Amino acid sequence: MKPSRSKLKIGELATGQDLELSLFEFTPEVQTGPSVYIQANVHGAEVQGNAVIYQLMQALESCELRGKVTLVPLANPLGINQKSGEFTLGRFDPITGVNWNREYLDHKLDVASWYQGHRHLSDTELIAHFRALLVERCHSRLHEPWGITTGHRLAVSLQQMGHGADIVLDLHTGPKSCKHLYCPEYDKDAAKYFSIPYTLLIPNEFGGAMDESIFCPWWQLSEYLATQGREIERPVSAFTLELGSQENVDLNDALVDVEGILAYLSKRGVISEHVAPAKMPRYACYLKDYKKYHAPLGGLVEYKAKVGQALPAGRPLANILRVDRYGQESAIVPLSLPVDCVPVLHFASASVYQGTELYKVMTKVFVL
Repeated sequence: MKPSRSKLKIGELATGQDLELSLFEFTPEVQTGPSVYIQANVHGAEVQGNAVIYQLMQALESCELRGKVTLVPLANPLGINQKSGEFTLGRFDPITGVNWNREYLDHKLDVASWYQGHRHLSDTELIAHFRALLVERCHSRLHEPWGITTGHRLAVSLQQMGHGADIVLDLHTGPKSCKHLYCPEYDKDAAKYFSIPYTLLIPNEFGGAMDESIFCPWWQLSEYLATQGREIERPVSAFTLELGSQENVDLNDALVDVEGILAYLSKRGVISEHVAPAKMPRYACYLKDYKKYHAPLGGLVEYKAKVGQALPAGRPLANILRVDRYGQESAIVPLSLPVDCVPVLHFASASVYQGTELYKVMTKVFVL
């Protein structure tokens, strides 16, 4: 099956030209499985997700689909075109300074009040009405009479498409990073299917990202229903896949991630084919144990700890070189951490201000 292709207008440039996204859709004649929405490259330099979408589309052409799959590569054309010399910026909206991945709509629903008007519905009807509510709130936001920012318009347009799906995958990369997965705590078994060694388990708290904007409302609904003696299986799953380092495209490595995505889609019944997950060790920690380490002084950084490799407490993390202190003992300042950890990513540049977020590390790591 070949995908259909369409365009979605998400704004207008100062020259009056339309700002558009390319959408690709695989639609089975009869849909019996969950629907899927996948996007990539919300941050300008995080391009590997596009390679994964490309390879995934080739794989899906040979699959027997049970569910509709919508794919949006190059999901932020403004971000990917934010260039400075040879580098892509594109992490923050240049107009507002807001992180492109923190622009999504927080619905702030009064679930209790909503449920009182819908408690007579069957589970299937309840889910359909709640989904329609989320889509409509995005639609209303996009047509806010006072207008909304360029970045918020982009994000809510993407979010509206995501709310129409049962499974949402947001593909990212880090600066210098190993592969890792953001997964809601209630859905941690899903992490065993993706070809990703490290998982961060997220609580039911909206922090502004795409995956949270999708799963948090459903989590809140299911928790409230439980207090009313009504149990429903959460019908929506959403994950952020961090696929390595930014400013890098590797089509062969993309195939590894495609196998993991297909294994999950196979498990969920989106495709008829059986795809077994990769046999590999997988580790996790809770988001509260995912720590940021900030540079204690400015200078030039020699990154010593390798991402994705366990680092015992007290072992070298990095050295900061202060050439201005030449001839003094403090010209090279060794850095280490007081706990065992797994470095997941580090700052892309070798020159840092004091206070720069130097490393992010997993602590209290356990086997998944």
